[in-house]
Amino acid sequence: MSHHLDSPLARQDPRLDISDVYLFRGTTGTAFVINVNPLSGAGAFHPEGRYEFRIDTDGDAVEDRTYCVTFGEFDGDGRQTLELRRLDGGDARDRDAAGTVLVRGLTGTKLSAESGVRIWAGPAADPFYINASVVGAVKDAVVHGTPLDLAAIDYEQPANLFAGTNVNAIVLEIPDEDFEVTVIGFWGTTALATDAGGWRQINRCALPLVNTIFYPDGSQQASDYNTTQPSQDPDLYGPLVHDLVSKAVAAVHTSDDPVAHASQVVDALFPDVLRYEIGTAAGFGFAARNGRGLADCAAEVMFALVLNKAVPLGLDSRSIAVAPGRSFPYLAPGV
Repeated sequence: MSHHLDSPLARQDPRLDISDVYLFRGTTGTAFVINVNPLSGAGAFHPEGRYEFRIDTDGDAVEDRTYCVTFGEFDGDGRQTLELRRLDGGDARDRDAAGTVLVRGLTGTKLSAESGVRIWAGPAADPFYINASVVGAVKDAVVHGTPLDLAAIDYEQPANLFAGTNVNAIVLEIPDEDFEVTVIGFWGTTALATDAGGWRQINRCALPLVNTIFYPDGSQQASDYNTTQPSQDPDLYGPLVHDLVSKAVAAVHTSDDPVAHASQVVDALFPDVLRYEIGTAAGFGFAARNGRGLADCAAEVMFALVLNKAVPLGLDSRSIAVAPGRSFPYLAPGV
């Protein structure tokens, strides 16, 4: 899986669990997607939570702009009120800052601001596809430093673990002229109001599968990763990931210098931010990574990056149960 239910903290309330984020060229600007509540989409969005699109415009892995989305309780028709705010500069990093309200409306509705910003939120078919047996084998190899064992993988009838499942999606499209730079960084976060006041960050996501590959299921490390910030990644997680990758690559014999390869992986992964050149075609690929499209085979790319070896899923974009569309809000309706 990508970041689906990736830590004990995220599992406490799946409505705040970010399964994936995407960043690509939309029809009127740059499209950002945060998917939450994987496997069912039940309960929709948390009315006491914040869903945050964090954008770095100067390459330091610190947000310079944040778009914050909040929701109300369900109404009689099963919808929720929605409010989108923009926060800039220091306010982008302050969850108590008021920001500027851009849009108010209801989920399931295409909403627009005078500036051209568009937003939609509601249930959608999960576009992520993965072969659970393959990701399990990769996790074992990385966490334990053992040879990659794909002998038990059924490549004749591979199954997409998330076929036929829903997420709750927030799709935000920003006009290109709103950005004064050519390259941005993006990550999504969720936060929950605490009884003592203030906010607790519950989840964050940018590059796919980072938490899943490197931290054992149910570990405190997995929860801790979700509560920190990308700028902290090299210091907090770089040494551990370097050690895991160097041992895993040595075990699969895919590099003459596992230590040097591990350093390259750490540099590629951290800070954990999805970078994108405004106005270009997105692609999360083997040769280059520029944003992430809805149908990109991100898992194979991540496995190859870490292990320095092609690790086939036996799946491709045809494994998505309901294909994404080409018009806003791009994601297919829930199944």
